[in-house]
Amino acid sequence: MTANNNKKIKLALVSAAVIFGLSACQSKSVQNSQLQKPSAAVVLQSAKKIEAEKVEVLVAKYFEELMALSPIYATFVGIEGYNDKFGDPISEESSKKELAFEKRYLEAINKVDSTLLSGQSLLSYEIFKRDREMAIKGDKFDSDLIPISQMGGAHSLFAMLGSGSSAQPFNTEKDYYDFISRADGFSAYMDSVIIAMREGIEQGVVHPKPIAEKLVPQLSAHVVEDITDSVFYGPVTKLDENTGLDDATKNKIKKAYIAAIENVIIPSYSKVHDFIVEDYLPNTRTSVGLSALPNGEAWYEYMIETNTTLPLTAKEIHEFGQQEVARILSEMKKVKKQVEFDGDLAAFFEHLRTDDQFYFNSKQELIDGYTQVKDKINARLPMLFEVFPKADYVVKAVEAYREESAAGASYMAPAPDGSRPGIFYINTRDLKAQPKFGLETLSIHEAAPGHHFQIAIQQEVESLPMFRKFGGYTVFAEGWALYAESLGKELGLFTDPYMWYGRLSDEQLRAMRLVVDTGLHAFGWSREKAINFMRDNSSMALSDIVAEVERYISIPGQALAYKTGERHIRMLRNRAAEKLGDKFDVKKFHTQILIDGALPMPILESKIDRWIAEQSS
Repeated sequence: MTANNNKKIKLALVSAAVIFGLSACQSKSVQNSQLQKPSAAVVLQSAKKIEAEKVEVLVAKYFEELMALSPIYATFVGIEGYNDKFGDPISEESSKKELAFEKRYLEAINKVDSTLLSGQSLLSYEIFKRDREMAIKGDKFDSDLIPISQMGGAHSLFAMLGSGSSAQPFNTEKDYYDFISRADGFSAYMDSVIIAMREGIEQGVVHPKPIAEKLVPQLSAHVVEDITDSVFYGPVTKLDENTGLDDATKNKIKKAYIAAIENVIIPSYSKVHDFIVEDYLPNTRTSVGLSALPNGEAWYEYMIETNTTLPLTAKEIHEFGQQEVARILSEMKKVKKQVEFDGDLAAFFEHLRTDDQFYFNSKQELIDGYTQVKDKINARLPMLFEVFPKADYVVKAVEAYREESAAGASYMAPAPDGSRPGIFYINTRDLKAQPKFGLETLSIHEAAPGHHFQIAIQQEVESLPMFRKFGGYTVFAEGWALYAESLGKELGLFTDPYMWYGRLSDEQLRAMRLVVDTGLHAFGWSREKAINFMRDNSSMALSDIVAEVERYISIPGQALAYKTGERHIRMLRNRAAEKLGDKFDVKKFHTQILIDGALPMPILESKIDRWIAEQSS
């Protein structure tokens, strides 16, 4: 939050106070002169204004305090002044501090009269109140005891920042010393990771063995003998190319920076690596589901609510997933018939997995394929959209140090100031996990009009409060991206039957997730049963299936968001089209979905219902 924005908010409050002061004086004057009192409409409008300003000030203050609690988050959203800090180590004290923070702001927002709010103020109120309630509700679960996994954590996030190709700036002398200071904070945090995971062993809250095993190569990758082999050496290379610094300054920075890598960063990774290998792995569990942990059933219910924002049970999600898997299999059989493949569906899957015609010959060819399809898709987007992000995106390969356990593809938001484009990451480690028939559907999902549209537009809408501009919900982001895939035929894509199969294949992945995630965490499925289910119902590469299943084990409930979010957005579109008839404009509907940033599904539904009512009048 800039000083100017703070001044604007304070001025608004002063203005409001003056207005009310004048109103009081005028009211007294009116009484004295036997004139008419202010109308009820004027009084109501003044009351609405003051309640809206309460929300505006409150959420702005929350965001400012959040930056101090989450300095890494501040770096990613481009807020200056926090690049030298890492965040509090894991401890009972820091947990209590965070809980008190959430309770204080929930108490504050509850004092606002929501019946006087409308428009953006009402949306901000509803989102803010719900988020505080969910944060407080989640405090009773022991997530701090399993703070890192192969899917993420401080160890991978810090490496991303330290690579020199992410959000951490490495341009000025101060930038380099900021990161050296941040490394000290990282070291303290990683010490607390060991303490927390040791406590997890004592309380029986530990990772399954296959998950803990995947941490070992992620940590050992940063324990190097040759400093130039470290991903953290990237900024040193960048320093050599910096024309804004003189040689003496460069040499001084280089000496201090290399010392930080050798004496702080590498030892931190080494300590955690040795702890995982020597102490943690022997104490991992054979079960894989969250429900097997203490308070695990309630914990999984909370994860469902967190990730879907909807009142859904594991049972109904599981059944919905099974229905979708069967439906999509039927569609896949139609493609098999269309391409005149001689054999059953299992043989067709094997053909798609193994025939070289469906795969790229090199990593660069894979990246080039996605770069080319970008232009093809962009040319068609005006058919369904009237609002577009200002920021562009680029296609890049996942860095070598994280490709072994990274997803097949992912998206990183552009810098808020436009200094860095969005990044559509492709994992090039296993070319057999990246079939050519996935080009169109995966590009739509991760880039345009999927994640890139939704996230970049959200950052670019000036009127959104900061907590919404840089906030998000998995069900909205992933639901939108999967819904975007469903627009492919409307955009004139998927004309090749194999490309259409690619869409079905990706949709099948999201349908299988509903079955597998709930199966693992609510119904006692083993890792092997989950792998076999996905292999029997798709043409995915085995390496990809294993990575997916282990992802669901590590982050319970996250995979449920895709299909449930898509279903809800599609339901809202169908409702709007039915009620508006000839007045329905799909471009305007898409604007309504995107223009206010990510919303929990019930709040999005209420908003769209209000928009439908306005369009109908």
